[in-house]
Amino acid sequence: MAGSSGSGHANRRRRTRKDLLQAAARLLKAGHKPTLEDVAAEAMVSRATAYRYFPGVEPLLLEASLDVAVPDAAAILRDGPPDDPVARLERVDTALHDMILANETALRMMLVHSLQRSLRAEEDVGLPRRQNRRTPLIEAALAPARGQLGPKAIDLLSKALALVIGTEAMVVVKDVLQLDDADARRVKRWAIRALVDAARKPARG
Repeated sequence: MAGSSGSGHANRRRRTRKDLLQAAARLLKAGHKPTLEDVAAEAMVSRATAYRYFPGVEPLLLEASLDVAVPDAAAILRDGPPDDPVARLERVDTALHDMILANETALRMMLVHSLQRSLRAEEDVGLPRRQNRRTPLIEAALAPARGQLGPKAIDLLSKALALVIGTEAMVVVKDVLQLDDADARRVKRWAIRALVDAARKPARG
């Protein structure tokens, strides 16, 4: 029961954070420059609750604007190969890669805010510091492979793919490896195919 309760709390925290981002996005789309109080009211939570998740309105509005820019899984995979998980994952990676390039400065600022929050670990125990946007896209791309691989393999594969798809992968290929864009895309495509191939191999004892 304790584990179930802990999971329930974690889910509620993730929902609250998502509610705040969606509320901020609605206000931004309506042409407002909201305060933290405005966003809290729109999300129907207290200002104190909003402040627990975001240290100020600027980090909240920054991330909300990025939420709007993240492509939708249905749009990415529409008219794509229905049964080829590698091709579908490549579509997801391409869409996210393009979005990241178009919003690189804002995404780097989001990483800064996230790292700053991580230094306040004692105050933020149990609070999610980041929104998980890539996993729903990865899981949608992997949907055709569920019958072939089984739930455990799909779960492990999805988590491994999250290491090579997303903003942190961009930081690695650009800042650490200093690859140009064409090479960065090529390396990530290779990694995606390698991970899917590894998941398809029978598990070794």
